[in-house]
Amino acid sequence: MFVNFSNHPSSNWSEEQRKEAQAFGKILDIPFPAIPAMATTAEVVSMAEYWTEKIQRIRPECIMCQGEFTFTMAVIWRLQKEGIRCVTACTERIAAEEPVRDGIVEKTSAFKFRQFREYEKMGIYLEVNNGSEQEV
Repeated sequence: MFVNFSNHPSSNWSEEQRKEAQAFGKILDIPFPAIPAMATTAEVVSMAEYWTEKIQRIRPECIMCQGEFTFTMAVIWRLQKEGIRCVTACTERIAAEEPVRDGIVEKTSAFKFRQFREYEKMGIYLEVNNGSEQEV
């Protein structure tokens, strides 16, 4: 299974993006939660733990996780520890500008899916008894 954990429903994806995701199995959309701007780090971590547990129960082969950065990082770190592949969608922005009137320029952008890129594995650092850090 491929989990789409973002605010970009797979129904709006290009055929190319859906096909690449389906290589992992059925696509399951899970809307990305709203992360309050005033949330503390502890609150974001708590939310990440809640969503990570929900996603782990599904046992996806791969997850596209995109959204608020600190929450995304916390979720990916936890999922990677469980051996779940985490990716992001890479697109090419195609922009056009056109003068419309009185010095006003209208800019439009289109995004062309190019690939899913895997997140680098995040090292886990723990303090050991002698006070040094060790990657595990």
